[in-house]
Amino acid sequence: MKHSFKIALVMGLAFGGAASAAEQRMVEDYAKVPTPPGIQVVVTEHEGPVFANEKGLTLYVWPQQAMRSGFSGDPKDKSACEDKPTLKTAGMMSPYPPGLDLPEADKRLSCAATWPPVYAPDNAKPVGKWTVITRTDGKKQWAYDNHAVYTSILDKTPGEVNAGTSGRRGGGDTPAEREPVGPPPNVPPGFNVVTTVRGRMLVNEKRYSVYTYDKDQPNKSNCTGTCANTWIPMIAPASAQPQGDWSVIERSPSVRQWAFRKKPVYTFAEDQSPASQGGSDMPGWHNVYTQLAPKPPAEFTQQLTYAGDVLADANGKTIYYYTCGDDSQDQMSCDTPESPQVYRIAIAGGGNWDRALKMWPYVTAPANAKSTNKVWSVMDIDPKTGRRATAGQPGSVHVWAYRDRPLYTYAGDKAPGDMEGNATGEWQGRRNGFRAFYIRDEFGR
Repeated sequence: MKHSFKIALVMGLAFGGAASAAEQRMVEDYAKVPTPPGIQVVVTEHEGPVFANEKGLTLYVWPQQAMRSGFSGDPKDKSACEDKPTLKTAGMMSPYPPGLDLPEADKRLSCAATWPPVYAPDNAKPVGKWTVITRTDGKKQWAYDNHAVYTSILDKTPGEVNAGTSGRRGGGDTPAEREPVGPPPNVPPGFNVVTTVRGRMLVNEKRYSVYTYDKDQPNKSNCTGTCANTWIPMIAPASAQPQGDWSVIERSPSVRQWAFRKKPVYTFAEDQSPASQGGSDMPGWHNVYTQLAPKPPAEFTQQLTYAGDVLADANGKTIYYYTCGDDSQDQMSCDTPESPQVYRIAIAGGGNWDRALKMWPYVTAPANAKSTNKVWSVMDIDPKTGRRATAGQPGSVHVWAYRDRPLYTYAGDKAPGDMEGNATGEWQGRRNGFRAFYIRDEFGR
C-alpha cells in the first residue's frame, strides 16, 4: 500500500522566549504506516502528525469511557454517533437528571452531522490497523485501531485541530471528549510523545519527562558521576540502531545512551508526576520537544501566580479559556461561538447577559491583528449574541481566540498575577466554566 504523504506546517516560537531558526522548522517525525485510499497524514501545529481525509481535514475518534452514570463514546468496532439529534439530557454528569430539554433543541444537529463519519467503499478491505465497520444505517465506515473515525465541522482547513485534543482529561463528571488520531511517533521503544501547551513533548514509557543538558556536546554526555544519579541516562539496549532523529552514543564501554537530535536524553529523579516541566527549572536542563507550539500574540505577557505561570494580556490580567460539554448521550461541546450561549451566560453572569459581559470581558485584539497560525487567531464577535459577527458589523468586537474559541479576562482580578476566576463553574470549571490559561500544563491539572 502506498503510504500517505506529509504536509509540514510552518512552526512558530515556543512560549517563554526566542527559539532558533532550526527549532522553528522542527516538525515531528512519525512511523510510516499503511493507510486506505483517501487517507493521508498532516503534521499539525498543535497535535503533530494526524490522519486526515482527502481534503486534509483531521480525523478523530471517540473512545468509550465511564461517566458518573453509564458510558459514553464508541465501543470498539461500533459507532454510537447517530443521525438522529438528541434532545434530552442523559443524566451522565451530576447534578443533572436525565430527560431535561437541551437548549435550542430545534436547531440541534445530530452527532453524525456534527461529526461526519469517514465512510468507506462497500468493497473496502482492511489495511494495517484500518478496518471497516457497519453503521446502524448499513453504511460502511473506516475505523482505526478498532475505533470509528470522523471529521469535525469545527475544522475548515487542513491542519486545524479545533474539535479535540490528545491531551484529554475526561471521565467521571467531565465530558467524554473526542481526540485526534494519527500515526505513532517515530521514537524508539520506551519513549512516547504527549501534547502540551508548549508543544509536543517527549516522555518515557511511563509518561515521565525526558530532558537534555546544555553542557553536553553533540552525541556526547558530560553528565557523569553524581550528576547521573539525579539525571538518569536513557539507556539504549545493545541491539539499538539509529532511527530518524535518534542516535546512540557510548557513555562508557558497553553502556549506550539514546540521543535525540544529537543531544543525549535523561529523566529527572525528582519528577513527581508525568509530563512534568519541573526539571526545566534547573539551570542548564530542558524538556525535549519534537516540535514547538506557535507563540501566542506578541502583546500577551507571562505572569507568576500562586499556582504557576499563566498567560496574561498586555496589562498583566490573567487570560482564561471557557470549556463546556453538554450532558447529552452524544456529549457535544458547547464552548464555541456556534454553541448555545446559555451555558456560558449561566456560569459567567447567573443568566444575566449584561453581567456576564461585565464579569468576563473578551480579550480584545487590535484592529489590524491577524491570525499567523492555526492555533492563535482573531475573530469578530457580536457581544449581544456571543456569535460570530461579520467583519465590520456595527457593535462587534475583534477578539483573540485559541483553537477558534474566544479568550476572556475576569473583572475580579485586580493586579497582575491575580487569578480569582480560575475554576469558576461546574466541576472546577472543567465541564462548564472558566480555567486560567496555564503556560505549563502541569499546573492546570
